[in-house]
Amino acid sequence: MDRLTRRRFLLASGVLGGGALAAGAGAITLPRLLDAARTGRRPADRPVDTVVLVTLYGGNDGLNTVIPYADPAYRAARPELAYPPERVLRLDGDHGLHPALRGLHGLWAAGRLAVVHGVGYPKPDRSHFRSMDIWQTAAPDGPADTGWVGRWLDDTRAPVEAAVSFEPVLPPLLVGRTRVGACVSYQGLELPDWVRPGVVTALGRAQAGEPAMQARAAAAYADLVEMGRLVRQAEAPAAGPTDAPAVTATGTGGGGALGAQLALVARCVEAGVPTRVYSVSLGGFDTHAAERAAQEALLGQLDAAVAGFVGRMAGTEAGRRVAVVVYSEFGRRVRANASDGTDHGTAGPVLVAGARVAGGLHGEPPSLTDLDQGDLRVTTDFRDVFGAVLHSVLGADPERLLLGHRGTPLPLFRAG
Repeated sequence: MDRLTRRRFLLASGVLGGGALAAGAGAITLPRLLDAARTGRRPADRPVDTVVLVTLYGGNDGLNTVIPYADPAYRAARPELAYPPERVLRLDGDHGLHPALRGLHGLWAAGRLAVVHGVGYPKPDRSHFRSMDIWQTAAPDGPADTGWVGRWLDDTRAPVEAAVSFEPVLPPLLVGRTRVGACVSYQGLELPDWVRPGVVTALGRAQAGEPAMQARAAAAYADLVEMGRLVRQAEAPAAGPTDAPAVTATGTGGGGALGAQLALVARCVEAGVPTRVYSVSLGGFDTHAAERAAQEALLGQLDAAVAGFVGRMAGTEAGRRVAVVVYSEFGRRVRANASDGTDHGTAGPVLVAGARVAGGLHGEPPSLTDLDQGDLRVTTDFRDVFGAVLHSVLGADPERLLLGHRGTPLPLFRAG
């Protein structure tokens, strides 16, 4: 999903309304966020957990992410897209990871990756907008005007820096009725070689008597230059010992947009910023045609970014209390289409990674033969995944914040 489509989704969702605007959505810069490390309030008597929510926009093909390689129905349904068993990175005798997910497979071997099968919601909707709206608001029965993290912000009366998105726009996920998270774009300002950053920074300083709008515009350019500097700085991990498993990614979290976003998350965690929830994303998963090459490239970016980030986080005490949750708005159809792609489907896997994660397989794998009009049947309610995050990471009441959902949070995290 490109940036324009994300904005369309934001507007179509109806979540980002007057309450968010009144609360000052996005009214925070990265320097101010890092300053919160000195002024923010983190409990000194107990460790604090953090979650990073990774949204894969477009509907990732779950069957070619967590692959049922031993099931003959898999190859029969998509002969041109199916991966042969010898290429799959095996998790057990039935399922394995896509060949591009070598870093995540290393986390699996170290017990730091959980795979949740068949995640979705009742009465699936194949619209990108509606489905993502459901995932981010945790309200499958009808439209909601708050996100599930936004409700946590309301409930705890949290400051704006408690939940931060490093995406180009603020996702509905972080919008509450009275509170809202911050949106800090990871993109800086690219200057021509003949323009020195210090010149732009100097021009951004307030001048006596200048119009207010002119001053704000100049300051915005200076902020972008500073953002670019901080992004480059964030790519260098903090020094210190690490017990990270061996993975193919580097400590920067990998290249590309997701890698840049996670590098900023890492910088904030290492600096002691009091943020509890981060939202980052990777788009492009709407693979209706020529899926195999496109998804392989995207999963390679995901792998480098997430595995590298988890490895970097293993080097600090605060980092070892960070969990990463990877989800998409829906999976794809079981059977391939005539364009060597797949169309919008229903259930898909959720990946959870980190030092505190109870690694292994969770939930029941959907049947590839007992289908619902050609789609996988949902076997795990997505609210039971988010309920585990609320209960075990944020210390909150899942039933209240998930609008009365009385499921059972999955045992995705170890105590401690």
